[in-house]
Amino acid sequence: MNIGEASERSGLPSKTIRYYEDIGLIRPDRGGNGYRDYAASDVHKLRFLQRSRGLGFSVEECRQLLALYEDKSRASADVKGIAEAKLSEIDRKIRELTELRHTLEHLVHACHGNDRPDCPILEELSDSAA
Repeated sequence: MNIGEASERSGLPSKTIRYYEDIGLIRPDRGGNGYRDYAASDVHKLRFLQRSRGLGFSVEECRQLLALYEDKSRASADVKGIAEAKLSEIDRKIRELTELRHTLEHLVHACHGNDRPDCPILEELSDSAA
């Protein structure tokens, strides 16, 4: 199948599919005319990559997961290790965002939001820059 059909079946834009090919995540066959010829297995890999990226895995983590998926002698502990590391990263980001939210919420409540020039938000930003 051509890239348009692979795009439709996988739900990924053609540009993303070409990028995944450029970085070696997929390797479609080439027809006699030089055009890409995607197999059902390529579309399956593209869906796998789409779901992996949707869960926040980096391209390199997707490469590792795809390699493990294709390795029938893999240890599930290897897959779990990658997923646990991602989960820890997500938890860390949630903590950081929660702290940011609390700080900003405090500043918003401290600002009167009136016609006066006094603004605790700008004062805090100015103090942080010094």
